Amino acid sequence: MDEIHARFRHAYPGFTLAVDLTLPGRGVTALFGHSGSGKTTLLRCIAGLERAQGRLTVNGETWQDDASFLPTHRRALGYVFQEASLFSHLTVRGNLDYGMKRCPRRPAAAEFEKTVDLLGIGALLERKPERLSGGERQRVAIARALLTLPRLLLMDEPLASLDPARKNEIIPYLERLHGALEIPVLYVSHATDEVARLADHIVVMADGRALASGPLGATLARLDLPLQLGEDAGVVLAGAVVERDENWRLARIGIDGGAGEFLLWVRDGGQPLGQRVRVRILARDVSIARERIANTSILNTLPARVVALADEPHPALTLVRLAVGAGAPVIARITRRSACALELEPGQAVWVQVKSVALVG
Repeated sequence: MDEIHARFRHAYPGFTLAVDLTLPGRGVTALFGHSGSGKTTLLRCIAGLERAQGRLTVNGETWQDDASFLPTHRRALGYVFQEASLFSHLTVRGNLDYGMKRCPRRPAAAEFEKTVDLLGIGALLERKPERLSGGERQRVAIARALLTLPRLLLMDEPLASLDPARKNEIIPYLERLHGALEIPVLYVSHATDEVARLADHIVVMADGRALASGPLGATLARLDLPLQLGEDAGVVLAGAVVERDENWRLARIGIDGGAGEFLLWVRDGGQPLGQRVRVRILARDVSIARERIANTSILNTLPARVVALADEPHPALTLVRLAVGAGAPVIARITRRSACALELEPGQAVWVQVKSVALVG
């Protein structure tokens, strides 16, 4: 099976990167963590920009081991930085042409057109970078990286320099890339909303180490990781649109693994019936009751089972992992006083109320 194996050890004064990871050879893997956790250092080691001790193989190709080190210009990768770094004296087309010169095989016209269309930059080709918005410049930078025909795409917080409006402008294009690319993408971010929308796999990093690595949904549902996620702790679930209420502008999502019994109301995002979507439920938006509550403003009231409880850093709070439907995970953050009053324990049947559900993609 195609995969990326990255084992590195690299010491700096006061900081050491030490990871041994096996990552999927396709889809988007998010390298997630706070500033200083080692995300960008790991990405630079993979790119060959930092010469660390270790081994790197990408879908069967060895880029580094104890006997060899492939320099950056010989690694079949594309790299997108926080800043687009376009050549100001060249048009968009000129910047793309420059990128294609790096490629041993110049992309065919059809590949060029496909990339331009995928990123929606056809109308920008004759403009200079000074006439582009921040989001447009970043889309051009991504297109330039893809037109080198890489076997691995590295993206180092590509939205970090954008304001919220420009970020919302570019996110849909990144989602299109997610579905269209055949190559693996390593995406560095400290923003959980980006990870929730784009990633298939996540590596949670802290102090130069990987605390966890696994599929997005299962990894976010672990009770030890909310310590790293803080107020953004929660789960991301996959499903499909099964109903739309045009009158109230709501949509109902059937969650995978729910065997038809786990349905969530969300604000209608305009997706057609049957379309695959993701929903994000934050732990702070989930409450628990021993019995079903009637006459409530909360639309999503669901039967569940307590799976586990874990302490939070603040002594007043606790985390509760629940299984809803046929086992889909949901996390609640409640006070320890409430957990005691409800006498919560693993295996107990309860009702969960989900105050807010975000449709994220």
